Formats: sequence, C-alpha cells, structure tokens
Amino acid sequence: MQNKEPLYRLKEIARILRSDGGCPWDREQTFSSLKQYLIEEAYEVYDAIDSGDMENLREELGDLLYQVYAHSVIAEETGAFNIDDVANGISDKLIRRHPHVFGNEEIADSKGVRIRWENIKKSEKTKRQSILDGVPRHLPALTRAYRIQEKVSNVGFDWEKTDDAVIRLDEEVHEFKEAVKHESRERIAEEAGDILFSMVNVLRFKGIDPEDALRTATDKFMKRFKYIERECAASGQVMNEMSLAELDRLWEKAKGND
Repeated sequence: MQNKEPLYRLKEIARILRSDGGCPWDREQTFSSLKQYLIEEAYEVYDAIDSGDMENLREELGDLLYQVYAHSVIAEETGAFNIDDVANGISDKLIRRHPHVFGNEEIADSKGVRIRWENIKKSEKTKRQSILDGVPRHLPALTRAYRIQEKVSNVGFDWEKTDDAVIRLDEEVHEFKEAVKHESRERIAEEAGDILFSMVNVLRFKGIDPEDALRTATDKFMKRFKYIERECAASGQVMNEMSLAELDRLWEKAKGND
C-alpha cells in the first residue's frame, strides 16, 4: 500500500479497518459514536494552528481528514454515498458558489463575495425557511452568535458603524446592572446573554473572533493564578488562609509579569 496515491491509500486503510479482518473497535463505530472524535480532532487542529507548530498541524489535519474517510466508509456500507461523492460534491459546490472565479461574474470585494455566496446558498437550500437555518445548533455559543450576526449583516440587517454597536452594549450593561439590583435570576441571565451577544457584535465589527478573545483572557487568568500558586508554595503559605488583600498584591505582581 505504500506506493499507492496518498488519498487512495487512506481510503483503503479506512475500508480495511472496517472489514471482517480489520479492527473490532473500528467495526463497532457508527456516525453517532464518531461525533465526539470529529469535534475533538477539529479542536486539536485549532490548537495546532495557535501553537504555530507546522509538524503538529500536519499531523492533526491528518487525524481530521481520517474522520471524513471513516464517516464516508460507513455511508458506503449502506449504499448512501462514498468518499468520491463527498469530494465531487464539495468540488461542484465550490465552483457553483464562486461564479466570479469559475464563471463570468464580476464581484468587487470580499463583502460582495459573501453576499453572493449567501444568495447562491439560499437558492440551493430550498427547504430552509430562513438564512439562519444553516447555522449549526451545536456551535460554541459565542461562535454561533458571531455566525448569526454575519448572516443577517449580509442582508443589510446591521448597525451602520462600530460606535452604534458600542452604544447598544452600554445599554445592555445598564439593563444588567438594574437586573442585579432586583436580584431576579431569570432577568439577570437574560440580560447577561444580551451583554454577551452585544459584545460579540462589537468584536465582529473589529474582525475579532470572540472565542479567541475569551480563550486568550482565560489563558491569561490561568497564567496569573499559577504564578500566585507558585508564590504561595515558595513562601510556605496556604492560599485559602490568606487575606484577600494579600492575594490581590500577588495578583498585581502576576500582572506585572505579563
């Protein structure tokens, strides 16, 4: 198998693993059982991109690619489709949705491309009643909000400028503070959601991925907290026995090390 074309080789390996003489674990897998691995592999690709490690990225892309082949082999066993159908389908779609590249249309900029893409997509998905129906329910909440805002923006439902989105965010923060005063858990949760949605909108105007922004903030917090843990251990102190003022001083020192 070593001398075969790489993609053909991978297709054959996926088939062999599912065969009677293959792997018992692989034979037991279904579309549903593989879902978790598909998500995990996608996030490992995400991490590899952030790390800048090209060797790791190559490996993780391979793991993700195998998931596509594994699902396709299961589908092939039922006669639904095979990996060639998957490849031909996405090729046809890319050609169809890029008439400015593979056809005679002229589109001036990337915004025009997005709008044309959505219009073509809408004409293809005739069973969908809304442009929002194609946004996956299981996306991370911040990403889902971002994608929904992008889609409605493409049809003109948007603020004119960033300042308008910031004003809306300020209004939501005020409403959240009022909800906290009244101590209504239901209203607090609702207003908190509105703040998050509005914050995503502001970030979208600036081209900032909200997941990346929150991930960076979380990593920064973890780095600072681990510094406090090390300082406490070095001085022989127990963190939960220290005063808030003492911990705050360590926190400020941790910030100075950023």
